[in-house]
Parts: sequence; C-alpha cells; structure tokens
Amino acid sequence: MTVPVFRFAPSPNGPLHLGHALSALLNADMAAATGGRMLVRIEDVDGTRARPEYERAILDDLNWLGVTYEKPVRRQSEHAGDYAAALQRLTALGLVYRSFLSRTEIAATIVAEEARSGRPWPRDPDGAPLYPSVDRDRPPEEAEAFARAGQPHALRLDMMKAIRLTGPLSWQEFGDRLDGRAETVVADPAAWGDVVLAGKFSPAAYHLAVVVDDALQGVTDVVRGRDLYFATAVHRLLQTLLGLPAPRYHHHRLIVDVEGRKLSKSRGSEGLAALRAAGAAAADIRRMVGLGPMGASTQ
Repeated sequence: MTVPVFRFAPSPNGPLHLGHALSALLNADMAAATGGRMLVRIEDVDGTRARPEYERAILDDLNWLGVTYEKPVRRQSEHAGDYAAALQRLTALGLVYRSFLSRTEIAATIVAEEARSGRPWPRDPDGAPLYPSVDRDRPPEEAEAFARAGQPHALRLDMMKAIRLTGPLSWQEFGDRLDGRAETVVADPAAWGDVVLAGKFSPAAYHLAVVVDDALQGVTDVVRGRDLYFATAVHRLLQTLLGLPAPRYHHHRLIVDVEGRKLSKSRGSEGLAALRAAGAAAADIRRMVGLGPMGASTQ
C-alpha cells in the first residue's frame, strides 16, 4: 500500500500568518492520521523576493506549532535543472513561446482592444487580464532576434494548443477531510490563458515548479487553500503534458480578516511570530484557526 505523502510549501517572502498555520496544521494532522509522511518545501524559486531570514522564521514557526517534518527540506532554488528539463519537454511539443510585453505594453494593448471591440478584456479566475496574443502570433525569427538582442522575456504556454493535446481534464477533490468522499471536478485551464512557465528572472514560475516538485517528491495529497482551487486546472494540464501523476486535492477554507478578505503577507496580516510574542501558545493557534485537538479536523 502506498504511504500517503503530504507537504506544506510556503514562500519565504514574508512571515507566516494564521492562514499558513491552518494549512500547515491540516497537512500535519492528515499525515499523522494516515501514517503518512510530512514534507516541507521552501518555494524560493523567485530570487527577487525570497529572503533567508524569512525561511528561518518559517521553520521556527513550524517548530513552535509542533509540526514535525522530514529533513532536509527541499528548496526550489537548488533544483533549476528539474524545471529546465520540464521546459525542454514542453518546448519539444511546440507549446512554449517567448513573451516580451511589459506590464505597460500589456495594459496599452488591452485598452486599445477594448476601445476597438467595445467589450471588456477577458480575465483569469484571479481577476488578472489574460495575456494578449501579440507574442504568440509573432514570427519565430522576430522573437529569436529580440532574444539575441537581450530583450527581457518570459516563457509562456500556448494554452489552446496544449488543450488540444490533452483533451478534457478533471481532478479528484476531497476538501479538508480524509473520509474518502471525493468530487470529480472538471478542469478549465483555458480560463487562465497563456500562463507563465518561467519568468524573466526565475527558472520556473509557480505553476510549473509546483507540479514538478510534487511529482519528484512523490506527493500523493495536496492540501492547500481554496484560493488555489481553480489553479488546479493548470496543474492538471501540465501534469498530463509532462506525464506526471495526479495527486488527490484537498482545498481548505480560508482564514479571513474582519473585512472578509483572505489574510495576506502583502497586506501585513499579523504573523505567527507576533502572536507568539504577545503570549499565544500553539494550542491557541489551533483554536484560532478552528481546529480541535490533533486529528479531530481530519475525519
């Protein structure tokens, strides 16, 4: 019988908050309830934002919460070769192109098209505008010349071409429980448009790195926030294109602030370290995120 493998995968670009605590504790609880393995992965592939002091703080917080995990942790920054191999495979399938537009150019293109068509530009499930087709339609020799000239660019997936290769996709959604009840969710990767696979300053973007890492680490159960529910469609697409296994998915509720917004590092949501300094204990954090004693939240 396959031993379940769970993982908590924070980015070291700020302190952990209560939303992270819920995710880490659910992963740990589920691993304990199933006799599974618990992994921690540091998602530091974006070298422009990752900081070693945040990584140290993350591990300190996890130890304080009582989350035990296997060592050493995996750091994305140490595995660029894995992502390069995946990119090469997608490139060989004719699915990757260079995108050169800056944010200003993207915005200008969208404004012009909305004025011409009289219709709003399509947006992804997170509300971001889909990338225009300018670079996808650019002649290959022109894109090559731009790249040779040193023009910064990202690498994007030709989404519609990819969907034609994979056909219909779905995933098994279990929510935040382990009782075996699953929902088959139809995936809609087209809603995300031509997603970034590798950034201008990073060897892999989130969508590519996460599916490669989960496969290489043998992750069987992905337990993460509901804010990533719709992104699973892109992950199933990439898993299928790359011949990677599909884990079981558990998307849990989000912890929100008094205004109903999910907690966020960028908005300065109160961190676990600050709560600890104010006198909170690990048991208090479990109660604050709506968890009972160890194991009670997984049945």
